[in-house]
Amino acid sequence: FHIGEREEKCIIEDLPSDTLVVGNYKVQRWDIHKHDFLESAPGLGMFVTVSTPSGEVLLSKLYGSQGTFSFTSYLSGEHIICFQSNSTRLLTIAGSKLRIHLDIRVGEHFFDESAVQAKEKVDEVNVRLEHLIEQIQHVSKEQDYEREREEKFRKTSEETNSNILWWAIAQTLILIFVGIWQIKSLRDFFIAKKLV
Repeated sequence: FHIGEREEKCIIEDLPSDTLVVGNYKVQRWDIHKHDFLESAPGLGMFVTVSTPSGEVLLSKLYGSQGTFSFTSYLSGEHIICFQSNSTRLLTIAGSKLRIHLDIRVGEHFFDESAVQAKEKVDEVNVRLEHLIEQIQHVSKEQDYEREREEKFRKTSEETNSNILWWAIAQTLILIFVGIWQIKSLRDFFIAKKLV
């Protein structure tokens, strides 16, 4: 995505609790003379800020023009990840924009091949099995989170349907009352005029 040099850009990640999130990014600056995005100038970095659904800041750190950040969610819900450059230019020149290449991996548990080679006693099949078990646990957490969301949605729908039912009953009672009142008023009118 593209942002202005002093602009802040935020993305939302909907995460279950206890989930590892790893992000890699690379920033390129627009060159007015070459009309292309070039590698960032030295000294240009990015402030990365991560907020929980309750507004608490999980991560707030300055990184270089490319880097890796990671955090673990402890609450389920929408986490906000914001990026802003540390540009100190007072005036932004027209066209001074940045391109950010961003790769976010949710629930990643990295399989380190060098760890297998370093530990001669550990069987490779055993390590891969542990890796698969971690992935299964992550999928299970995702399913539990989706079940929670579905339950909240169902409860909200049932409350809405109940409210609609009571509103329909109230409308029907009002219409019946108005109808009875009109009939009584017309009857009294006709009796008063001696038409009946």
